[in-house]
Amino acid sequence: MTTDSPAGKSPPPGKRADARRNRETVLAAAAEVFVTSGVDAPIRQIAARAGVGMATIYRHFPTRADLVTAVYRHQIEACAEAGPNLLASADSPFDALREWIDLFVAFLVTKHGLADALQSDNDRFAALHDYFLDRLLPVCAELLEAAVEAGDIRPGTQPYELMRGIGNLCIGRDNDPRYDPRRLIALLLQGLRQPHAS
Repeated sequence: MTTDSPAGKSPPPGKRADARRNRETVLAAAAEVFVTSGVDAPIRQIAARAGVGMATIYRHFPTRADLVTAVYRHQIEACAEAGPNLLASADSPFDALREWIDLFVAFLVTKHGLADALQSDNDRFAALHDYFLDRLLPVCAELLEAAVEAGDIRPGTQPYELMRGIGNLCIGRDNDPRYDPRRLIALLLQGLRQPHAS
């Protein structure tokens, strides 16, 4: 039985839903700010983008590392969940793969500066990297397999190779406005296609 003391009570369902909404709003705002200003952006800039007070951010994320970690995990989950949805809704498995890779590239852009932000906490960074691979490799594998089975792409591409290659193509985008990795990624995907599927 719950006690009558405030400490023993759960917050009412409406409050929990509000807290969840606030948390999601902060994560979305932080991801946008990180893309434009890096992970060292002032917390007040994130609060302004989210339309919440700074106290709300600190209540959910006591440290910058907590916020950066949460944004990273949130983006991984969104990317992981998108894979099966795209397979179900896209015109072809290849289209699903291409659209998922667009999301993956957007995610990699958000990730800029993550290693520096978590440098003092190597264990946390290692755990996030493992989480990234555990969640996204199976999704990429499923999309590749579906595209191979449909005859859209050649067999033999490994999900880790593809994700690593895309990641490498994204390096340098932030410091050179003349470089757009998406163009090269489109060429890479074109190279995976079966001759009759082009």
